[in-house]
Amino acid sequence: MQTKQVLLMASASMLMLSSCSKLGKLGADNFNVTPTPLEAVGGQVPVTINGTFPTKYMKKKAQVTVTPVLKYEGGEAVGQSATFQGEKVEGNGTTIQYKVGGTYTMKANFAYVDPMIKSDLYARFDAKKGKKTVKIPEVKIGYGVVATSQLLSRCDITAATAPDAYQRIIAEKQEANIKFLINQAVLRASELKSVSVKDLGKILREINDNSETRALTNIEVSAYASPDGKYSFNEKLAEKRQNVSSGYLKKELKKIKMDADIDTKFTAEDWEGFKELVGKSNLQDKDVILRVLSMYKDPEERERQISNMSEVYTDIKHSILPELRRARLIVNYEIIGRSDAQIVEQFAADPSKLSVEEMIYGANKLVKDDATRQKWNEAIAKQYPSDYRALNNMAQQAISKGDMAAAQNYLKQAAQVSKNASEVNTNLALMALKGGDVAKAETYLAQGSGSNTFKEVMGNLNIAKGNYTQAASDLAGVNTNSAALAQILAKDYTSAKSTLANIKNADAITSYLQAVLAARTDDASTLASSLQRAVQQDATLATRAANDLEFAKYASVIKNIVK
Repeated sequence: MQTKQVLLMASASMLMLSSCSKLGKLGADNFNVTPTPLEAVGGQVPVTINGTFPTKYMKKKAQVTVTPVLKYEGGEAVGQSATFQGEKVEGNGTTIQYKVGGTYTMKANFAYVDPMIKSDLYARFDAKKGKKTVKIPEVKIGYGVVATSQLLSRCDITAATAPDAYQRIIAEKQEANIKFLINQAVLRASELKSVSVKDLGKILREINDNSETRALTNIEVSAYASPDGKYSFNEKLAEKRQNVSSGYLKKELKKIKMDADIDTKFTAEDWEGFKELVGKSNLQDKDVILRVLSMYKDPEERERQISNMSEVYTDIKHSILPELRRARLIVNYEIIGRSDAQIVEQFAADPSKLSVEEMIYGANKLVKDDATRQKWNEAIAKQYPSDYRALNNMAQQAISKGDMAAAQNYLKQAAQVSKNASEVNTNLALMALKGGDVAKAETYLAQGSGSNTFKEVMGNLNIAKGNYTQAASDLAGVNTNSAALAQILAKDYTSAKSTLANIKNADAITSYLQAVLAARTDDASTLASSLQRAVQQDATLATRAANDLEFAKYASVIKNIVK
């Protein structure tokens, strides 16, 4: 009997020692994971783990390192570890009291790879008590990754096209000034021989002789008298100057047999011209003179006040007033360039006779098929090697075809010609974004402002960075898959529905996004029809759909579609 008692006590002691030397299991209940399921944001899978060590768990000499691990088919991603220790351990870990236990928060960030769409999050432990290693089984604490943001890689982005500056009709004007002596309205021979008057006559002859490329808009004559002397006299004088000037023009038009109306007007006292010349002058007290003009509106009072400034008035009489005794002759006309048909015909006959603007205009707007457009751009690049636009536009064509190698080559050449061109930098940003290099895309796009697709590429960049609300704002009014994706991620489902309905060239990703939107808005019918269409358009989407947690509530629907 005594022997049995001794054995029983020994067994109990060994059991107590064994249990004291071990650390118990930790279960999923000891962890809270946010978000659940996990979600890919900006190419990363961020997670916050709130853990609990139960009371009387952390032995005083124990040390436990917790490591989050995201496991997926073919691999795993290991997050940042955190170490916790008992009260008697001297180390750098967080101390957990044995009697009361403790809580902690860990954050991890996993670089997203496609297989993570079907994955599980585990807590892995490395533990010891004293110098002895203690095994704690790893525990599953989370699951899956919602990877809707990663559909960005399947969305087409519109490349930037370098524009032409071609204007078929350009408004021009030629102006001449005829000056008169004080109180006179006589056309002096010296004035009629001035360069400006001769140039005016030359333009009139040019317009008359080249009706296909020049068109007269109108001819104007504006005559003036200086604001000194009586108003009634100046009014008649200005009218006479108008008449003699328009009479001169009529004779010139008759000489070249040109029929044109002349619009005439006169200004009795040119106070506006006076104000302008005084403002530009170095006259002493010019500020006082300008103040007089603002204070007094009556012409005679103005003249009286200014003439009383005896010293400065002498300068005004010699430097300002003579310039105001004049007539302005203005010919408004248009330069008419080649028509669309003429540009196309000239390219076929001899492209070397076309300007660079005509050629880029033709390539961008007159050519319908890609092969011909490529031919035009190649000709432009050869004929105008210092212009980057054709090289950029060939890159744009290559991007639209998915030929990224060719696009990269063209953009490299374009950047050598003009490294600061906004279209080139926008397209380099697009290429970097497609290649997954967000930092490089951001660097290029900083120099892309002003290109026609800058906002669209910026919106796509913000999706890649996880800035969904800003991305939706950048892409407002753009009906593309990436615009709809931004709106879905920003939870603007009404706008996303409208965008998807208005995409011109809807494809498999359009249909897939409609299915995602339907799942988020509990529309099982639209989900089924949209996903069915997406899989028919692109069979590779079936595998994704089978694992996509967006459709977790609709497992039976998905099973029927992707079977």
